[in-house]
Amino acid sequence: MQKLTIAFAFFTVILLASCANQSANNSALKDSTSAPSKLAYQQEVANKKVDLFVLSNKNKLSVSITNFGGRIVSFFVPNKSGGFTDIVLGYDSLNHYLHNSEAFFGALIGRYGNRIAKGKFSLDNQAYTLAINNTPNALHGGPTGFHNRVWTANQTSSQSLELTYLSADGEEGYPGNLTVKVVYTLADDNSLQMDYTASTDKKTVVNLTNHAYYNLNGAASGTINNHLLMINADNYTPVDSTLIPTGVLASVIGNPFDFRTPRAIGDSLSVVNQQLKNGLGYDHNFALNRKPGNDLQLAASVYGPATGIFMEVFTQEPGIQFYGGNFLDGKLVGKHGKAYEYRSAFCLETQHFPDAPNQPNFASTVLVPGAVYHTTTQYKFSVK
Repeated sequence: MQKLTIAFAFFTVILLASCANQSANNSALKDSTSAPSKLAYQQEVANKKVDLFVLSNKNKLSVSITNFGGRIVSFFVPNKSGGFTDIVLGYDSLNHYLHNSEAFFGALIGRYGNRIAKGKFSLDNQAYTLAINNTPNALHGGPTGFHNRVWTANQTSSQSLELTYLSADGEEGYPGNLTVKVVYTLADDNSLQMDYTASTDKKTVVNLTNHAYYNLNGAASGTINNHLLMINADNYTPVDSTLIPTGVLASVIGNPFDFRTPRAIGDSLSVVNQQLKNGLGYDHNFALNRKPGNDLQLAASVYGPATGIFMEVFTQEPGIQFYGGNFLDGKLVGKHGKAYEYRSAFCLETQHFPDAPNQPNFASTVLVPGAVYHTTTQYKFSVK
């Protein structure tokens, strides 16, 4: 009888421990799939009100965006298990965005997305000097670029958010007062569309994009090297050791940059290749194959095998920057206290080419008074 009592007590302890573990797992799952708190974003920065805005569609997709930098904070899309997965990296609060070293998670980028060599360019024989924030170059509009500005927000419906910002003449070294509007629209076809519009009162350069870090298996779920990537490009722009394009287009055929048919991101990372060395992996602009016209055309697609989430990128832009998370190192702690490990996210930033103001062979990024800059990019999701 004593042996049975001891056995029963032992079984009870094991059962209670198992229940506790299951409860912890359920709690962790709940935490990992919970939307960010609006209260964690409701404060002032530079005497301007910051908030969090939630868009949702009839299929229950939801995207949370803060007007601090126009950042996508979370993005819940359907997965093959019938649930929803948050596919973007980010932080739990505004304070984390203000005080962490990674400045670009989910942000709107401007005035000039990507790099400008040595932070210098000229317009009509007038030289302009920008802040150097990616030695020796200027990157993504500078340290106080659009990603670190409070935008004026107007949520026009449950599925649309309009953000506006006036970038003053001389801000970060760029000429002209630039009026910018970006509209996020979450459509019922499960696409998130970004419409960018800008005008200036003085000749300037403009290249706007969004810098969301994606992991289709879920934020902080591990490597993205098993994702299947397709990029609709026969050519890319090789870079020097500082990631500035050399000015030529190079074929992707026969080298690690050939993603014309879907394959795993990590397939060729071990190949000895000078461009992979320069980029510490993939951090390169691809010259998209575009048919005549200015309509939205397919630029890239990605498949997350664990969730079955399939993402397609459509754009009017001539290029797309594919970045493979080479600078993530596990030191950044993101949403729900989870670390963002090496190559645990990718970016697909639609754009004009890097350093175009200094590269006469690249399509111009010059905007003049009286003209309107307008471009649209769309990220569309399904399950396979």
